[in-house]
Amino acid sequence: MRFSAINSAIVDISQKMLTVTLRTLEADGLIARQIYPQIPPKVEYSLTERGSSLIPLIRQLAAWAVENMQSIKASREAFETKSA
Repeated sequence: MRFSAINSAIVDISQKMLTVTLRTLEADGLIARQIYPQIPPKVEYSLTERGSSLIPLIRQLAAWAVENMQSIKASREAFETKSA
């Protein structure tokens, strides 16, 4: 994906934070950055094999969050009531 497509897909993130995050993911070997020598410059990001290996784990985490969201919300409400 190109930077602009990633920026559009992720709501509420600044360009600076997205840039920092992409650099960190690249340094960790989770994404690859491909620069095309043209004018204007074209840069694309893709998942590496290591990054792709995280997809099943992220899906499991998301499923866990969906399954537990109601009880998490109830716990938060109880905590806020107790703290007030």
